[in-house]
Amino acid sequence: MDCLDRSLWQFRNFKKDDFEADWIKVAECRFGQLYQVKLKLQGETCALKSFDTSLCATNFYRRIKEEAPYMAKVKHRYIVSIYGLCIEATAVVMEHMSNGSLNNLLASHTLMWPKKFQMIHEVSMGMNFLHSMNPPLLHLNLKTSNILLDDHLHVKISDFGLIHWKEDMSKKLFMEQLTVRGNICYIPPETFTQCPDPPGTTFDVYSFGIVIWEILTQQKPYAGCSMTTVLLNVSHGKRPSVELIPESKPPECDQMIGIMKHCWDQDLRKRPQFSDTVKETEALSGIMKIPGPIQGLKDDKSQKSDYPWLFSPIHKIDLPKMLDLPTDGKNSILSLLCKKDFSSFKQSVKSEHVKTQFSGEKSLLHYTVASGDAESVKHVLSLGAEVNCTTARGYTPLIIAVLQRLHDIISLLLENGASTTQGAEDEWTALHFAAQNGDDRTVRLLLDKGAVADAREKADWMPLHLASQNGHETVGADPNAIDSSLSTALHLSAEEGHNRVVRQLIKSGVNIDSADNRGYTPLHLAALKGHTGICRQLLSNGTCSNSRSLQGWTPIHLAALRGHEATVVQLESQGGCVNAGGENGWTPLHLACHQGGPEVVAKLLEVKADPNVSEDSEGWTPLHVACTSASLQSVLHLISHHADVNAVNSGKATPLHLAAQHDCIPIVKALLLNAADTTLLDSSGSTALNVAQRCDKWEIVQLLEKKFQ
Repeated sequence: MDCLDRSLWQFRNFKKDDFEADWIKVAECRFGQLYQVKLKLQGETCALKSFDTSLCATNFYRRIKEEAPYMAKVKHRYIVSIYGLCIEATAVVMEHMSNGSLNNLLASHTLMWPKKFQMIHEVSMGMNFLHSMNPPLLHLNLKTSNILLDDHLHVKISDFGLIHWKEDMSKKLFMEQLTVRGNICYIPPETFTQCPDPPGTTFDVYSFGIVIWEILTQQKPYAGCSMTTVLLNVSHGKRPSVELIPESKPPECDQMIGIMKHCWDQDLRKRPQFSDTVKETEALSGIMKIPGPIQGLKDDKSQKSDYPWLFSPIHKIDLPKMLDLPTDGKNSILSLLCKKDFSSFKQSVKSEHVKTQFSGEKSLLHYTVASGDAESVKHVLSLGAEVNCTTARGYTPLIIAVLQRLHDIISLLLENGASTTQGAEDEWTALHFAAQNGDDRTVRLLLDKGAVADAREKADWMPLHLASQNGHETVGADPNAIDSSLSTALHLSAEEGHNRVVRQLIKSGVNIDSADNRGYTPLHLAALKGHTGICRQLLSNGTCSNSRSLQGWTPIHLAALRGHEATVVQLESQGGCVNAGGENGWTPLHLACHQGGPEVVAKLLEVKADPNVSEDSEGWTPLHVACTSASLQSVLHLISHHADVNAVNSGKATPLHLAAQHDCIPIVKALLLNAADTTLLDSSGSTALNVAQRCDKWEIVQLLEKKFQ
């Protein structure tokens, strides 16, 4: 291990053997491959981004090794976490983002407007965090392919800090760094003009403006244009066309377009700071929390959406567009609805119109419901309309009314026998749609008329789960209903950090100790994600603080593993056992030394975690683990709390043996200063000096030889 590697004292260097054998290739990157891997010890899924050094600049991976420990310290809800390096695979190990990149999602699904606004706001918060550091951490590579999506399609920013401007760097070399990554559309005009200034925060703000445009339009900027054309357009103040934003956009979109234009202003001095953009996007995102009718998958109508809480299978009935027909015969009736001439409509409509089937197997009742006029609906029903008629895709008039929040019409349809259990082609019932939209009034109406609270659609989602995913805390159904992974709404809300939803569910009498198919309770999930306030709520309401998962982990184990210091303190203060033995006897302190970080190690020791407990399988103490993880600060914390520096594991190896093997010079010095015995032999008959010689760790050899003299 070279001098760069020795700088990773608080940063994990994974071995290939730390991962299970089946590496799943997720994607081909420009400079290597992205794999989904699983850690043997924790069973945790990670992403491993390997770099093909033959495709990179000669010093590229060396720079990544230098920067990765600092990037790993960047912890934020909307930033991808870096866990360490795997030097054997020339790779970075980081948080696994199960739903890939925003770039791919925008190409495959049509997002509803509230989700678009939410994503824009989340990106602005992540970037604001990077820029709020001292000095600001510039991304310089912000684009939709570097915005990743977690299990619930919240965004996290990745690949920050990999592009740098150096004082002696030429503009030409800097541009080469950018364009080789396919970033040409995201580069502000001042970068390729005569402006001598180095890039600042306004560079990322410009890129963010382009990202906003991509999210709003779900198109690629400057599609089909050459690099030269893009450079010329941008340098002359031209930007991607606002005309490509769908005409069906909500009124609030005009404000978002204003933010976008402000961000990509030709004059970098006029671009806003992210601290201001966050406030503006937060306000717009809040206004747009109530979703309306939306479209499903882009282009491929036969494909099933994996995210029913974001992509409704309904197609909005656009009456003006659908009625662009000659006004003769049956279509004249529809024209009256389109014009909202309800008086003439009621006078003209006859029973034969009611029985007519229009395009897509839609009935007159579907169109009348969509018009929003309750009296017209009542009249059509009185003429014998079938209240549960369906379109070609299975949508009933009740579902149309629910999507448009037409409460009077919903009540009218229910009074006339509308079925609350009849589902559309994806088995979504009216209750699913109402729950997704957070429409509590409709939910109550439907439940009162026999709607099934735990009805499952094709992807196995139930109404309350949809409500919980979207943060609709007032929507009520069966709080203890479980999905295919045995998760309840409380599991989902605890994991997502929805404090108000958790509070509401607890009040409703939900089983707070219910375990999913991994044995995780809601407290486990809140601890794993570091939602300290939710942990406090659950514990205050009587949840078991030391419940165990199938692997034997308690909530405090998971908080310690992930480095959530405040959560560890909260759990311990409310009864969490800091010396509980999990799988193979590992305690929270073992896990903190392994990966959680020195701050958590210090907190655990403060609250009487045993520094000398040994795990079952190999007899390792926390000090053994800290030496293997090359965490100097953790080693010093352990020694100051009287950890046995000469403890031996099942292979008779001491911490000094392990520090010598892993080339941890500062740790070797610390152990020697605290009476580490250099004469002890491991099971192979080797001293720490023999280990250092065998591993070619010559600086450590010199240290140990001096000790012998």
